[in-house]
Amino acid sequence: MPNLPMKKISKALLLSCGLLALSLNAGAHGLAAGSQARLDARIAPCDAAWTVGAVYSAGSKVSYGGVNYSAAYWTQGNNPAGSSGASATAQPWISGASCQQAKAAANDHDANFSPATLQFLKTNTGLDGEQWDNIMKLINKPEQDSLNWTKYYGYCENINDDRGYTIGIFGATTGGPNDEGPDGPALFKEFDAASGAANPSIAGGLARAGAHGNMQGSILKITDSKTDFYKKIEALQNNPAWREAMWHTFYNVYIKYSLQQARQRGFTSALTIGSFVDTALNQGASGDSGTLEGVLSRSGKSTDEKTFMTSFYAQRSKIVDTNQYNQPPNGKNRVKEWSTLLGLGETDLKNADADVVKVTNWTMK
Repeated sequence: MPNLPMKKISKALLLSCGLLALSLNAGAHGLAAGSQARLDARIAPCDAAWTVGAVYSAGSKVSYGGVNYSAAYWTQGNNPAGSSGASATAQPWISGASCQQAKAAANDHDANFSPATLQFLKTNTGLDGEQWDNIMKLINKPEQDSLNWTKYYGYCENINDDRGYTIGIFGATTGGPNDEGPDGPALFKEFDAASGAANPSIAGGLARAGAHGNMQGSILKITDSKTDFYKKIEALQNNPAWREAMWHTFYNVYIKYSLQQARQRGFTSALTIGSFVDTALNQGASGDSGTLEGVLSRSGKSTDEKTFMTSFYAQRSKIVDTNQYNQPPNGKNRVKEWSTLLGLGETDLKNADADVVKVTNWTMK
């Protein structure tokens, strides 16, 4: 066999070495990727995030700050990071292992609404699913300390504010000494209607929920035990008629008035409409100086939307951190979410996912 010229031998050797290096590289990368995958698999997924206002019974599981916890006994308002230890420490939370948040899928905003609700919102508000999804994230952060607002269709709690039970994604109430015009009765009537009743009624809606109660004047008095009523509302979480009724009631009570206030000033942006809805929900739509109506009356007459809204946020910030509305500094942070987005130019709340996450990255007290 003839000898190969040196030049050709060098090329062959280089090619061989290159292929070997690539092979070793790929093998090393595969090992690293495999090790990471195995490491990820060993880290437990995070349980549902702890919520400051929720009631947790013994054995309840939550996560906070990348750690899972279980409740040692009934607890409410105790931050797991500061109220935990081993089972023998008598703390309300027992600390567990580090956990890993699930990776978010691509953000399909419309998937958070039924087709009927999407059409209802587009027809009545002019805003689409992406805009309403972002509005609800901004609203839900200071309400439930979460951007996952769709988890709260079945939310029910008595927060001891003399307004009865607080229910659902916008906090409908059954009424009490501090709320003599509750929206909970309307919600149950809408539920009966959405479920197909020919002559919808509050009693019909309660019956469909398996709940018991009666109207005492304008107040809906629930006669079930607190535990039973919580369970009955929780069971409606994925009920399509309940979700549709929730949005119709939300629109009638808060959104419609907020839209009117925006449009009569010539404002149509999603950010302004959402800001007004958040104020109405948190502080009341109309009435005294603390309501949306009252804040608007002190915000000037400018027809320039940015100028007016800058004044509006300043006026709202003066009153939100009160015992009636929010625990400090939650109220000012609540307003800052919206005002920061205004400064960023995110007025249409479209392609705004990263900025919505950024402005809601604050700690609730």
